[in-house]
Amino acid sequence: MSRVLIISILYLGLSVSAAAQIGYELGGFLGAGWYFGDLNPDFSLNHPGPAIGVIGRHNFNDRIGVALTGNYTFVEGNDAWSENPYQRARNLSFRSNIFDVGGRFEFNFMRYKHGSQDYWFTPYVFGGLSVFVFNPKAKLDGEWYALRDLGTEGQFIGEEYYILQPALNYGVGLKFDLSYEWSINIEIDARKLWTDYLDDVSTVYADKQEIEALRGPIGVALSDRSIPDSNFPQIGEAGRQRGDSQNNDIYGMVKIGLVYYFGEIRCPEILY
Repeated sequence: MSRVLIISILYLGLSVSAAAQIGYELGGFLGAGWYFGDLNPDFSLNHPGPAIGVIGRHNFNDRIGVALTGNYTFVEGNDAWSENPYQRARNLSFRSNIFDVGGRFEFNFMRYKHGSQDYWFTPYVFGGLSVFVFNPKAKLDGEWYALRDLGTEGQFIGEEYYILQPALNYGVGLKFDLSYEWSINIEIDARKLWTDYLDDVSTVYADKQEIEALRGPIGVALSDRSIPDSNFPQIGEAGRQRGDSQNNDIYGMVKIGLVYYFGEIRCPEILY
């Protein structure tokens, strides 16, 4: 029985490969990006930034593929946008450009063949690894400052967080043909990060005298921007919570892309 099952699986695999639509795809995407973290813990979608991307995909068959991707998005967060009174009193904010490149595996839920009248669309899922570059900034007196360089949580010089970081990429999509060569791809594309400093907010408030000695008055001003409030009179005291280090940040994009197919449909071979 086991031999029959193994032979059947191998036969099906060979049949799929023989009928596979092996080829390459190249395309570009436009969309919007969001950040989720200490300054947006409620996953609000009210403040999107622009996102653009490119993709190069190799199809092994009509179900499985791999892809290389590159993306740019702009994200921002601001305590002033929150309805939470503590966040509004904390009054921190940031913005950042993000560039990432990555690789991923893709699985089509349905058979998908370019130019087919029967298999012209499919939902799909994907997952893989990316690396990204970011640089959170905040505005003070009309000027934008790179927060990493100011050690806002008391980081010593030379011990700041890295602006080049790895991430887990994952998401879902839908693709459908416009013609044999062209297709539309729509994706929800997220990044689970191994850093909590995309927004420059993670742990506790540092001693302001130490920050000033290392970074100067601008570092002090941007480390604690709290607004005096009778309910939260001592937000910026050294050692008090500034962020939630138990949960790393996330960013995501919703994109629509136009993709061109380079390849040909291979006719099934006769298997003996």
